[in-house]
Amino acid sequence: MSNKPLHFDIKAKAFFIWLGLFLALTTCALIANFFSYKSSINHAIDNIEHRIILDSAFIDIGSKTLGTPVNQYAVRRYITRLNNVLKTQKTPVIVLSIQNVSIDIDSDTYPSLHEATFDNAEQTISIQLKSKSLYQSLQFSWTAFIASILLVPLFSVTDKTKPKSDEFDDVIIPPSPRLIISLQDKTISNGVDNKAVNLQNKPLCFYTALVKYCIENPGESLPPHKDIPHELMTLANKSFGRLIELGHTKRKRPDFNANLDKTLSEIRAALDEVFADFPEEKDTFYPPRAQGEGSRSKQHSYALVSIKEDNIEIIGN
Repeated sequence: MSNKPLHFDIKAKAFFIWLGLFLALTTCALIANFFSYKSSINHAIDNIEHRIILDSAFIDIGSKTLGTPVNQYAVRRYITRLNNVLKTQKTPVIVLSIQNVSIDIDSDTYPSLHEATFDNAEQTISIQLKSKSLYQSLQFSWTAFIASILLVPLFSVTDKTKPKSDEFDDVIIPPSPRLIISLQDKTISNGVDNKAVNLQNKPLCFYTALVKYCIENPGESLPPHKDIPHELMTLANKSFGRLIELGHTKRKRPDFNANLDKTLSEIRAALDEVFADFPEEKDTFYPPRAQGEGSRSKQHSYALVSIKEDNIEIIGN
């Protein structure tokens, strides 16, 4: 009988030591998780805003300078695709709206609203982001539970836990090759590496117009033995006028119908260099060569049949 109180005291003491250790370690884990989760949300917001800034030139958000409206369908499609990538990466932040064009999201899962604005060369762009609640980071810590049990024999309150690593740091959407035409620098590039190739005024303007024309007129055939369509000629002249505005030339507009084969050859040579490491992606932007006898075969077309608006970015347009 005399041993029972002592045995009880030892058990009670061990229990209270474990309880104290568990509460201390749990508190440390919750605080660490809370601030780590908060930091990860802020980091994710910064990265998403940076991604949108980089993509803003080809999202088709309209232009106050040019008086063009926002393409709501294109903006919603971009937001949806971006959010799918963010959810795959388990990012605690998603995009609600860009330039007041929004999509439906689960407000219960993403209750917190974040707003930001930034300026590009033509206008101010506003975005809204939604993030998960910070309290979602407050979860039961099995690490604290197990550690407290292991530390009871040592009668030492030593915090063995470490804050969880920030699994949301450096949210980076892997870039995919696309066509970037810069009228400001008179170059074309792929948006992945730093390789940029200069083009002369005539092929640069014609290729810029060709890209726009093929996006606006999918499936349209462009036989080289026929004159350039009026719409394509208008776009080419407009691009050349833009070069004049940018101070690249003072010459009169060239005849885009003249030496069309040479113009296309210069464009293909530049694309061969820019997309040397991406041969599959190059086909999307590459004016097809003639097949069979004669470069002006009536069945041949130099139209870009696979190009889409998401594939390109035109700077200084």
